[in-house]
Amino acid sequence: MPLLHVDQLTKQFDIHHLQREIGVFYNLSFTLEAGQFLLVTGVNGAGKSSLLRCLYRTYVPTGGHAWYASQHGRVDLATAADVDIALLRQAEIGFVTQFLRPRPRVSALELVMEPLLDAGVDWDAAQAEAESWLDSLNLKREVWGAYPTTFSGGEQQKVNLARALIAPRRLILLDEPTASLDRLARESLVERLTVLKESGVAMIGVFHHPEDIRHLVDGEILLTSAVMNGVA
Repeated sequence: MPLLHVDQLTKQFDIHHLQREIGVFYNLSFTLEAGQFLLVTGVNGAGKSSLLRCLYRTYVPTGGHAWYASQHGRVDLATAADVDIALLRQAEIGFVTQFLRPRPRVSALELVMEPLLDAGVDWDAAQAEAESWLDSLNLKREVWGAYPTTFSGGEQQKVNLARALIAPRRLILLDEPTASLDRLARESLVERLTVLKESGVAMIGVFHHPEDIRHLVDGEILLTSAVMNGVA
C-alpha cells in the first residue's frame, strides 16, 4: 500500500459575488511511496500551492479522495474529520511555507524547540537539536535569542524551516521553501532534505529553484490549465 494515493482529486473555488466557479485542478491522481519525492510543476495559477493545501486540508477538496496510510489506519485526507486531520498534523504530516508568523517575545531558538518540547523531548535535547538546525541553515548565532519579528525575510524563513522540519514526520509538504533563501542556505536545506528522504520521509514540493533539488526528485506532478497531466 502506498503512503498516499490521490484519486480523482478536484478543487474549485466558488466566487460568490461573481456567481461563478473557478476551477483549479480536476481529477488529479497519483501515488506516493515512503521515501519518494514528487515535484509539483506548472504555470502560475495552475494550482500547485492549492494542491498542497488540499492535502494538508487548509483547503477542502471539491471532490475525489486522498488516501493516506497513517500509523493508525487508512485515512481520506479529503473527507476526514477536522479532529483527525489535527492529529495527523501533530504527529505525521508537516507543511512548510515560505512565511513565518512569529509570536511576540518568543526567541528564534524557542520557536524552533517548541515542536520537540510538545512531543515530549526534554529541554536540553530539544535545545541541542534546534541549535543544530539553526546552525546548519546559517542563521547567525548572535540572533538565536532575539525575536524573529525583527528579522529579515530570509532570516525568518530559516527559523520557519527549522521549526517546520525539526520534528519527525512521515509526509512533508513543501510550498516554495527556498524562495527567500540565499544560495548557501538553499544548499544547507537540500542537505537536510536529503537526510530526511534517506530516512524514509516522503515529500511533495513546489520549488522556486527546482534545480536545487532535481537530484532528489522521483517523479513530477504537472498541472496545467486546471487539468491533470499526471506524474512524469
